[in-house]
Amino acid sequence: VIILESMKMEIPVEAPRAGSVREIKVAEGQTVQEGDTVAILE
Repeated sequence: VIILESMKMEIPVEAPRAGSVREIKVAEGQTVQEGDTVAILE
């Protein structure tokens, strides 16, 4: 679903279930924390 970048490393994040991205909740370059919602699936 998304690739996070941390300290020059890319970390792929997979969706917990099949579906399509309905809404992206963060902007490119925005700092996120563990537990933040980054996308809404449908």
